[in-house]
Formats: sequence, C-alpha cells, structure tokens
Amino acid sequence: MKKGTKAITKADAYRFTLSDELRLIAKEELRETQATRDHALQMLREWAEKNPRIVKIRMDANFFLKFLRAKKFQIPVVQENIERYVLLKNAFEGAFKNLDCRLPKMAKLIDQGYMFALPERDREGRRVIFYRPGVFDLREYTNADMLKIHGICYETLMADEENQIRGFIHAGVGTGIGLPYLTLFTIKEAVRIAKNGEKILPMRHREMYGCNINPAMKVAVDFGMSLISQKLRERIRLYTDIKDIELEKRLLPKEYGGEMPMAEMIRLWKLELEAYRGRLLADDEMSVNLGMYSDAAKEGSVGALKEPLNGCTGASDNSTYGLAGSFRKLEVD
Repeated sequence: MKKGTKAITKADAYRFTLSDELRLIAKEELRETQATRDHALQMLREWAEKNPRIVKIRMDANFFLKFLRAKKFQIPVVQENIERYVLLKNAFEGAFKNLDCRLPKMAKLIDQGYMFALPERDREGRRVIFYRPGVFDLREYTNADMLKIHGICYETLMADEENQIRGFIHAGVGTGIGLPYLTLFTIKEAVRIAKNGEKILPMRHREMYGCNINPAMKVAVDFGMSLISQKLRERIRLYTDIKDIELEKRLLPKEYGGEMPMAEMIRLWKLELEAYRGRLLADDEMSVNLGMYSDAAKEGSVGALKEPLNGCTGASDNSTYGLAGSFRKLEVD
C-alpha cells in the first residue's frame, strides 16, 4: 500500500490509554480487542487507499475508531458509513463544511444555549447533551444553521474516545416550540435527515429524554418517531415536566433543577468547542470524486441508502477496494 497518498492525517500507531473499565466495556459491548482493532485499522487504511472514489481522507486511528466503535467493528458497514459521511460533507457543503463555532450565527446559538454538553458525566460515565430548541429563532436562522450547529457539537463530542465507547444521553426541553417549526424542513428533507443521521453518524445513542412538548406537536413527534429504528424508539422517554425525567438532577443546569448555572455550563462547553475547532475545520479537506456517485446517493435519498456504494459508477465487480463480505442489517447501539 502506498502510504500517505490520500492521507490528510498520519496513519498513526494506536495505543489504548483509557481505563481498564473502558477496555472491558469496549471488549464486551463493541467486540474491540487489540487484535480486532489493529486488523480493522489496517483494513480501513488499505481500503481507503484503493477506493478510487475517495480523494482525500483522514488516516489517523481516532477518525476510524469512532466509526468502528459505533458499528461494533463490522468492517464492511464501517467502510460504507465512512464513505457516505465524506460524500455528504462534500455534497452539502453549506450544512456540513466550515463547522466553525466562531461563525456569528453559531456563536450566538451556542451563547443562547441551543444545545450543549453538560460538564459532568452521568453515573455510568456518559456525556449528556442538553437541548433547548425553543431559542432557535425562525426569523433569524435557517435549516442549514440547525444542521451546522448540530454538526459542530456532535463532531466535537465524537472525537473523545470515552464518548465513543460509553455513548451519549440526550435530554431536551420543548418549551417555545410550536407549529411554525414544522416549516423548517419539508417532509422529504426530514425523512432523509433522520435516516442518514441514524445510519451514518457514528454515535451510540443510549437514552433520550424529552419534556415540555407542546401538545399541538404530537403529530410531528409521532411522525419523527416513525422515522427511526425500533431500537432507538425504545430508548426515548417523553415527560410533561423536566422534574420527572429519569436523569440525575444534579447534572442539569441550575435553571432546570440542577446545581451549576447554565451560563457557566455554556462557558465550559465553549472551551471544548474551541479546543477541537482546528481539527474540525481541517476535516473539510476530506473529499470524494462526486462524479462517481449517482444523484440519489449525493442527495442522501432513502432508496440510495439501501444500495451499497460499491455499485456506483466506476466500481467493478472484481474490485478489491469494495465492501468485504455481505451486508447484514445492523441495529444502532
């Protein structure tokens, strides 16, 4: 393999430096051992170099491991996810590139507390992402702004190895959300975002809590639930009031029954975003040859998600860079 021809980051030698507890969780829940990890990293690097559709890509272990851990080291599925991930970043640059927390609109949404990770982990060591969608002013922000702020926050959190292994908790307060918010995305867009997000985003969604949801939004909530897998639906809990959610209250902002003021939480969160900002912006260098994909694949259509990218223009039946083995339907864990 020619080393570095496509790499925007070095193919580093990985050492597991986390706790023995995390090593055990990784082995029992994600099938990760030194042997499976070393083999998978080698396979992915060779695949990326040989895949003619990939032009530039990160080759560092952290990048590949977040996908491997999210899909329990199922290499064919991980290959597909990585390629779709880079494809969508290239096809929808307005939403998925230039993920800069310093952009005026992004900085304002962050300061308003639209979404942020709570500083303390829960009793099982997982980060909690807290959402306040009601501050998203439809007169000021666009649907691309919404996708971009989620991208900034999720990418920052996914880079952390402990988060990759333990997964995430999501908790949202629906105060201020009403029917006008349904105009943000068309039904087709909403379906594509939900399907692509669940399939491609390398996150382990462990629990999701929602509260204070406007009764007028019930139809929209039911529609949203219908778009995700049964496994994810079973992890969602909806409550009338935040005081009822099954989450340690001390973790929450003081304004919602916790201990630390929200302003301090946001200040700490901004430090995390700044620390990862340079790496995240450098990811824009990753690219694929858009001319080698179908229009449906570039649009992220639901139908295209069911077809392996190896069947795209430019792929031959006997190719060695394609997906090894047959696809198996995977549940997101």
